[in-house]
Amino acid sequence: MKAIALNSSGPIESTPLKVAERALPHPGEGEILLRVEACGLCHTDLHIVEGDITPPALPLIPGHQVVGRVEAIGEDVQGWSIGDYGGVPWLYAACGECSYCLRGEQNLCDAAQFTGFDRDGGYAEWIISRANFTLKIPENLGAEETAPLLCAGIIGYRSLRLAELRPGERLGLIGFGASAHIAIQLARHWDCEVYVFTRSPAHRSLAEELGAHWVGGIEQDPSVQIDRAVLFAPVGALVAPCLGKLRKGGTLAINAIHMSPIPEMDYQALYGERTLRSVTNATFQDGVELLDLAAQIPVQTRTTRYRLDEANVALLALKHSRINGAGVLIP
Repeated sequence: MKAIALNSSGPIESTPLKVAERALPHPGEGEILLRVEACGLCHTDLHIVEGDITPPALPLIPGHQVVGRVEAIGEDVQGWSIGDYGGVPWLYAACGECSYCLRGEQNLCDAAQFTGFDRDGGYAEWIISRANFTLKIPENLGAEETAPLLCAGIIGYRSLRLAELRPGERLGLIGFGASAHIAIQLARHWDCEVYVFTRSPAHRSLAEELGAHWVGGIEQDPSVQIDRAVLFAPVGALVAPCLGKLRKGGTLAINAIHMSPIPEMDYQALYGERTLRSVTNATFQDGVELLDLAAQIPVQTRTTRYRLDEANVALLALKHSRINGAGVLIP
């Protein structure tokens, strides 16, 4: 099969991803094989490719927002048939036995494995996934439009939950890429006023189109205090300015698997019972809930399509905020 492999990490400008021919994989016990129809691009892919975070082994096929059709089924698999429509998210598997898993916190499991990091991902024509961690995709959802929901959507949903957003509150979104352009649609569904902080004129325009109450830069004053906020940009220097936008008792959730160091800041930025918390991965149940909610609203993802062999070009565009909405690879 045709795949895009990372043999050694490096700046995306050096085109570290290479086209490779791999043998068609066969599903083992508890696994299914899907023919990939679309794979979303994620900043985590970029962090892996550039070496900001290090997978257990290389070479590796990146990609963890995968939509496809089941073509083969391994032993001891229930609930899946040939031809079924499935989605493979970031969480490939968790142990199911540790204290975190037993509390419903699979995302914190020390033995968790992740798609496109511990196991080969979706920058390919086929992918193996764990059957009980593969999401059912409704037949009326297109693959290209659904792929970004499988990480950008799921982690955006979890971020809003961990920010403790309530209907009707004021929400700040700092950075407006793939995840934020989905999160704003969830927040608007809950009748929240959304304030978007981003430098990109194209991203500001999209935010306004999707119902933002206010758009501007982090250095600007929206003239109100915000109840909850989510920081999507992986820039530690933004933490203090973000906290400065919050009311007393407000919450800032950081949605980043990797970010630059958080500089020393005055305690007054956090004082007033403000909460600062990280968002770490997501659970399988987060995916189930997000897909249900996305179908109800319905969420409309904005996508830019790339071929598999354009993966380097696509991630370069992602790095420089040239994708409005979400980028998707189509085999």
